Amino acid sequence: MQELTLHLFERMGMLLILTFILTRIPLFRQLLDRKEMSGKRMFTYSCLFGLFGILGTYAGVVVENGESSSSFWLMRLTENQALAHSALVGVVIGGLIGGPRVGIGGGLLAGAHLLYIGGYTGLAGVIAVPLTGALAGGVARFFSQERVVSPAKALFVGMFAPILLMGVILISATEPDRAIELVNLIGLPMVLTNSISIAIFTTMLRVALAEEERAAAYETEKAFHIAEAALPHLKQGLTYRTAQAVAALLLRELKTTAVAITDTERYLAHAGAASRTIDPGEEIRSSLTKNVILTGTLQIVDNAEDIQPRHPSLGAAILVPIIEGSQVVGVIQFYFKRPQDIRRVELVMAQGLGQLISYQLGATSHEKMSHLMKEAELKLLQAQINPHFLFNTLNAIHSLIRTDPHLARHATMQLGAFMRLNVKVMASRRTTIREEMELLNAYLDIIQIRFEDQFTFECQLDPALEELLIPPATLQMLVENSIKHGLRDKASGGIIQLTLRQVDDMAVIQLKDNGVGISPEVLDRLGEQPVIGSEGTGIGIYNINQRLISMFGKEARLRVENLAEGGCGITFSFPSHIGRESVP
Repeated sequence: MQELTLHLFERMGMLLILTFILTRIPLFRQLLDRKEMSGKRMFTYSCLFGLFGILGTYAGVVVENGESSSSFWLMRLTENQALAHSALVGVVIGGLIGGPRVGIGGGLLAGAHLLYIGGYTGLAGVIAVPLTGALAGGVARFFSQERVVSPAKALFVGMFAPILLMGVILISATEPDRAIELVNLIGLPMVLTNSISIAIFTTMLRVALAEEERAAAYETEKAFHIAEAALPHLKQGLTYRTAQAVAALLLRELKTTAVAITDTERYLAHAGAASRTIDPGEEIRSSLTKNVILTGTLQIVDNAEDIQPRHPSLGAAILVPIIEGSQVVGVIQFYFKRPQDIRRVELVMAQGLGQLISYQLGATSHEKMSHLMKEAELKLLQAQINPHFLFNTLNAIHSLIRTDPHLARHATMQLGAFMRLNVKVMASRRTTIREEMELLNAYLDIIQIRFEDQFTFECQLDPALEELLIPPATLQMLVENSIKHGLRDKASGGIIQLTLRQVDDMAVIQLKDNGVGISPEVLDRLGEQPVIGSEGTGIGIYNINQRLISMFGKEARLRVENLAEGGCGITFSFPSHIGRESVP
């Protein structure tokens, strides 16, 4: 028995070396994904593990008359000969990884070979081996949360498999005494070698699986690195220049033969082999590329004749759609020398990069749309203010033409100056306080022509703050709000005070009036959201507040309060060093 055990371990050592090689094969590693298998794949894996079981049979040791033979090559056996083998190893592993159907398929193939080899245990083998594969597949279903069962569980299943075979030998034997003698001789060696080999096999699989996960993590990290490096170019849009930069980046990082980027009609860039045979702007002629643009699905090209451009170095390609929103805006083409170079890693990497770049283009498009919406909101605010102001001013000028032509002429000139300054200020995202004050003074000159002595305006400005940048028309809108709402009930004696001063490292701007103040139910929400009340909608204050927050942060929000002596005060502040930064 000791000699038989040593022979089985020696031969299983050679099989385990083959097993290690097997775990390096990509086709075998795909089985670890535990995806639903087609009938063709199931047949392939059944044959694979069945052939492994046959190798385990040929690694067996012939037993005759209580003695083992050490012959290396196995021939068909006589009725007096029996076989201590390792055919169960491949079948059990097939069941543990591929499920009951793969286990049964591999078991039928290995069992049929045992029947062909013949001998005293041939009939027991054809019965027990497929049954073992089915039971191993059932165990895998029970532990389905594990992609590969642990070595401890595999060791237990490996012990059970040869015990089941021994039981079938005893049941099917016509000579019980001889069967008992045979089981006593080969039972323990087969239990030891098969169970340990299965445990080692599953350990190898778990190592291979860990390698796959590490490789996937590395590829994911690389994809994020590439996407991050491509982001500055993609933010500028898909142009010839940005496409060439991204293509060169992808070629450098992915080590493919070539990379090309197209829009929906023409090639924007090509880097790598065959760069001289295609020019930016060349029209897309490949039917497969056009199909990717039409359907938005990834395409693998394994025929050199379908590749554009034609070149001896380009024998295969992966075509990945670039999707912005729900529309295909281009294609990234990864070229390879031959179809065999497109492994699963390359395919997943290309698909992941296509998705990341599509997401980044979508995010950039959303960012641009958000900016345009903010600009539109600002223009809407301007459109809401200017027509009303213009209508009232023109009415005042119309009245003055008959009563005071000189003042009407002055008002007309001031209106022109105000509109010119307004266009200049509102054309940019930021403006200096000096320009703001020019606009505000032009506005007040016109307003005081209309309202004469209804109010006076007082301003205290620190000259050091004149070049600080703030959102356009902020001061003019705040003063207009005080005139329209705060002083609406004052026929005379109104006072508006504007103070701009430096406090430590902060620029503090405060506007006060001695008007009616703001009702308590509106005060807490004013500036945080448009408010509908008797004083108005509050949309002007809301827009000013949002623009300040967008430019300087939440600390710069408007602080509105009713003053103890009557009237309203509005204050905001921001770090003066931020206000000095240039517009990007």
